Amino acid sequence: MKMQKLADMLSSHDLNEIFEHVHTGIALLERDGTPLSWNTAFEFVKKSFNLEIKLETLLPPEERDSGLAKISNGIMHHWVGEFQIAGEEGVTLCSCMALPISNGRVLLIIESIESEFAVKKVIIKLSRQVKLFRIESEFTKKLAQNKQIEMEAVMAQASEVAHVDPLTFLPNRRTIVRELQDEVLRAERYPSQLSISIVDVDHFKNINDTYGHPIGDEVLRQVAYQLRDQVRHPDMVGRYGGEEFLIILPNSDKRAAAEQADRLCRQMRETVITVKGHKINVTLSIGVAQLKTGNDTWDSLLNRADNAMYETKNMGRDAWSIAD
Repeated sequence: MKMQKLADMLSSHDLNEIFEHVHTGIALLERDGTPLSWNTAFEFVKKSFNLEIKLETLLPPEERDSGLAKISNGIMHHWVGEFQIAGEEGVTLCSCMALPISNGRVLLIIESIESEFAVKKVIIKLSRQVKLFRIESEFTKKLAQNKQIEMEAVMAQASEVAHVDPLTFLPNRRTIVRELQDEVLRAERYPSQLSISIVDVDHFKNINDTYGHPIGDEVLRQVAYQLRDQVRHPDMVGRYGGEEFLIILPNSDKRAAAEQADRLCRQMRETVITVKGHKINVTLSIGVAQLKTGNDTWDSLLNRADNAMYETKNMGRDAWSIAD
């Protein structure tokens, strides 16, 4: 009731001033996604957003149908989705709400989720909404149960997006680097050995140019499966970027890491990857580095392994090198 009184007292000018000072993107759309107006914060989604650009251009191809459906069906929706953010590569996870208003139009509210902390804030907000529903009627209690299911789905989706590389299903760059940071701290706190390997797929650009990117993606997936299956527990492998992978070997010196690198090179050399009738041979170049306690940071350790990997490439590829 208090919010209703406040809403009754606010003028259109007041609302305009409020919308311009919030950090959440707000846009008024037609049901087909055509923008009518938006606040300054909404421009974080696309600085070139204008009256001729429909919302579907901001959505990744795989999310366009579902995203437009949520906007056009005249029902309030709250979900977590991906948008192509201005000035950034790829897509960004966002908390989204589509709120139907008069004249068949829709108020779209978007807030970027930039960290796990922000994901938790979204989940807390949903949890508060669930608590409000529970004090309502029996019908509202059923809605609360549905909201709880939706919230759990949001948590699962957010966790997957935040931690897993969608192509290889390995830990993504952010996750594997965070694991490396934790392992460096652990090795320094409880003196122990730690080694890493940076693995690069040789001549991967040639594979893409020869067979096309879809087949190149499948080659990366199969390389990822090979790496995951060949590393021991508790070693961890993640996608470091592009055609590069990072392997973390806790409690291992550079000799053990080199033995693993040799085995991975041999295994990949002897494997023929078959994709859509094409038989493709793949080799690896690997750079190995052992943590120098007291001298290395996680960043310098990565740089040493990366330099060793490029040294391997300069020597002819399909091999491994150990950093000094």
